[in-house]
Amino acid sequence: MKKVKILISVLTLGVLAFVSTASAQEKGKGRGQMTPEARITSIEEAVGKLTADQKTKITAILEKSAKDMAAVAAEDRQTKGMELRAASNKEIRAVLTGDQQTKFDAMPQGGRGGKKKN
Repeated sequence: MKKVKILISVLTLGVLAFVSTASAQEKGKGRGQMTPEARITSIEEAVGKLTADQKTKITAILEKSAKDMAAVAAEDRQTKGMELRAASNKEIRAVLTGDQQTKFDAMPQGGRGGKKKN
């Protein structure tokens, strides 16, 4: 009976670990990157409602940025990644209205630590 309880406990912990890992990877596409949909939600929460046209344009920017990042060699990702994020943020900012741009500038801009953009 004791072995059965231990087995059930181990299986339960295994399932919980799998579910939480799978959920984190789905939400962030692994390695800390947000999906374009999650990023748009984050931007919308910070700047207010986005139009359908803004969402379409921003999604295209984010998808291009993700493809560009995937093409960067692992050893260059930190430096080149910062450049790519800055470029995509500049493109996203251009899609936003003046009021939205002000709010976008104030939001934390990814990377380690989520530092605000200066």
